[in-house]
Parts: sequence; structure tokens; C-alpha cells
Amino acid sequence: MVNTADKFLADSGEKAFDQDHRRIINFNMGRYHTSVALGTARLANLETAKRKAHVIKWRVMENLDKYLPEFEANFQRRGGKVIWANDVAEAQQEILNIMQRSGAKKVVKSKTMATEEIHLNEFLQEHNIESLETDLGEYIVQLLGQKPYHIVTPAMHLSKEDIAKLFHEKFGTPIDSTPEQLTAKARELLRDKYLQADVGITGANFLIADSGSIALSENEGNTRLSTTFPKIHIAVVGIEKVIPSMADLDLFWPLLSTHGTGQNLTVYNTILTGPRQPDESDGPEEMYVILLDNGRTDLLAQKDQRQGLYCIRCGACLNACPVYQNVGGHTYNTTYSGPIGSVITPHMKGMEEFKHLSYASTLCGRCTEVCPVKIDIHKMLLLNRRDAVKESIVSTPEKWGWAIWKKAMLSRTITDFFGGNMKNFILRSLFKKSWGHYREMPDVAEKSFAQRWAEEHNPKEKD
Repeated sequence: MVNTADKFLADSGEKAFDQDHRRIINFNMGRYHTSVALGTARLANLETAKRKAHVIKWRVMENLDKYLPEFEANFQRRGGKVIWANDVAEAQQEILNIMQRSGAKKVVKSKTMATEEIHLNEFLQEHNIESLETDLGEYIVQLLGQKPYHIVTPAMHLSKEDIAKLFHEKFGTPIDSTPEQLTAKARELLRDKYLQADVGITGANFLIADSGSIALSENEGNTRLSTTFPKIHIAVVGIEKVIPSMADLDLFWPLLSTHGTGQNLTVYNTILTGPRQPDESDGPEEMYVILLDNGRTDLLAQKDQRQGLYCIRCGACLNACPVYQNVGGHTYNTTYSGPIGSVITPHMKGMEEFKHLSYASTLCGRCTEVCPVKIDIHKMLLLNRRDAVKESIVSTPEKWGWAIWKKAMLSRTITDFFGGNMKNFILRSLFKKSWGHYREMPDVAEKSFAQRWAEEHNPKEKD
């Protein structure tokens, strides 16, 4: 079994010095930052909106046992069905049961990270069910056999030339096709799939408790097609996505869109409340919402870190993070990458295997600054580190290393025992390969600041 921490270090070391990757990400991130600056500037009082969103999500997480049953009751009243899934296996099996009961063989999927979390495409393929991504970015990475690179922009790591080459190889389009031509080709390829699909699968940006609805945001219209044409609609949604009221969308939709893409609102915003009613002309005959736990209640039980469940998946912290910008999304080897992924993944998938992600941060605090629901992300990373130490999920060399470092740092006598030349020799002998592989090692001065200060304020010590 591959050690995830070792794999992360190897992959990040390689990706950080991939010049082509850096060029593409810097270009795409630059466009994002420009758009978001314009988008957030249109909000009259951004800080007040973020504080209000934080309080609403706090209230929901503190009363999740009230809001989820409220959503369930209201959704079922309209003919919908709610299924509770404790983990990946349960969610997969429940979806398969629905498929087999209806004889479904073809699925269209809109963009949803929850289905990435349960590895749904691979699972359905194993059972001879065709599952097709309809979001353009997701469709592109599916053609490549990759996972989404980013929570919001799955193909952010690809240039338009990369995508043109892919379409040329797969579909014979001109190698110099423009983005508009590539989009038109994708639309042509996907349109019939909606008509042929037996089941449409989506996620949900929000679960609305007081109306029993799901709210969906998108820019391409593929979600509406996926929920309208097939006879069965399944929404796979994390239990943390609930909000109290329909009125709260007035706050959360603009926060999500401005921080996700810089738009005032995404192009298509849809509210669905159960399957098609007798007096309605379109919509599915059956609608299911699968409420996914998969480790979320474990995080909810952590009083200090349950803030991680406030996340509305805008991706702002990924785009602000200098580590993410250098090592890329695939390096994290998790569904949720970047700062928020580093907070929640150790609780959802195991601290022992994923504690290293909480150390993959400069703790600059930029992620906390940009979060639209004011999650104290960099503090959560420190708390994860604390928990890893408390649970003794650290190696023996690491324990001894930090013990020696702590003893030295707490004693000026020990710190200054060796002069600068000896310290430089130790750095170059012991840490050249680990720290100095891609950078110049620092030159330590012969005398420390404390020694120089003492000499300046105690002239006798100069003699």
C-alpha cells in the first residue's frame, strides 16, 4: 500500500517545478482573481454578509438533528423519497438498488463533488451502467480518465490547446479549434444523451429545510437537462448542506457565485421540491435525495473543528492558497483538495492516513480571509496538527526531533552553544538533501542576535 504522505511529498515536489503547469494555473488563477475582485466589490457590505452566513451555518450545525428531519418531512410531503447513507458503500448500494429496480442502464450526471466522494462513476461502470458527466469541465476530465482538479473548475489544469488536442484525438475536430467550437462539439455529443438517459444524478448546493427543496447553481444548463428529461432524479448531498429557509438563498447564492466565479449570480439557479406533480408538465416521475454522512458526523463531534462543515464549496480558499497554486489539486489525492480539504479530509477519511495535509500549509491565513462563511481555516489546520500529536500519530524520529528542537529553543545557552560555522556545517550535512534540493541553504551568522544584543548592552562581554 502506498503511503499517502510519501506520495504527496513526491508528487508535490514534481508538480511544483513543472513550468507548464505553473504557467497554466497562473493564467487561469489570474482571470479568477480579476473576476472575483469585481464580483465581491458589488456587494454592499461583504463583511456583514459573511458574518451573517457564518452565524446561520453555526446555528444549523448546532441543530442539525432538527433541520435534517424537517427537510425530510417537507420533501416527502411532495412525493420525494429520502435515503440516509452512513458511508460510501451504503450510498453506492442504495443508488444501485434504484437502478436495478427500474432497469436503468444509462445515467447523465451534472457536476457534483458528493458523487466523486463515493466514486460513483467507477462503481456504476463495474455494474455495466453507463455514467456520463455533462458539465463540460467534468466531461473533459472524464475523457482523460482523471479526477477533478478543482472543486469548482475541474479542468483548471488544462489549457485550451490541451483540450483542443484531446477533442482532436477523440472526435476528429480540428487541432486549432477555438473554445467556442469545442463547446459546440461537446453540446452536439451530449444532447442526445439526455434523451436516452434513464436516470439523472446531481448534487445540491443547498438543502432547504422549511420547504423540503434542493437548490442547484450552474452556468451551462446541463443540470436542468439532467433533472428534467430522465424519469428518475437522484440527488446525492452531504448532510451539512442544509440551510433553514428559502429566504436564506438571498444571502448564500450571491456569496457562492461571487466567491466561486465572480458572478453576481450563476446563470441557472434552480429549486426542486420533489418529483413532477399531476398539474406539472415536466420533471422526473421519481425523485430521491440521498443524505450522505461518510464521516461528517465524526467532524461534527469535534467541537473545535466542526466549522469545517460550514463550507459551501465555493473554492475561494483553493484559489487563495500559495501551496495549492504550486502543487495542484491532484497532488492532494482526495476529493476535496486545498485548505478546506486539508481540514475536513483527516476527519472524514482518517487522521492517520491524511494528517499530512494539515501540515501542507504556510499558515498565511489567506484562506481564512477569503472564506465567504468565515471559517477559521488556518486555525483548524493547527487544531488538526494538535490532534495528531495527542493521538500519537507521529513517527518516533519526528517525536525526538521536535523534543530536541523544543529543548534547544527554550534554552538560549543550548541554542548559542555552537557558532555560526558549526551550525552551517550541520545544516549542509544533515539537511542538504531534504531542504536544499531545490533551494540555497541559508548562511547562519557567526554570532546570534541574542549574543550581539548582549554585547551591545554589556560592553564588558566584548573583551
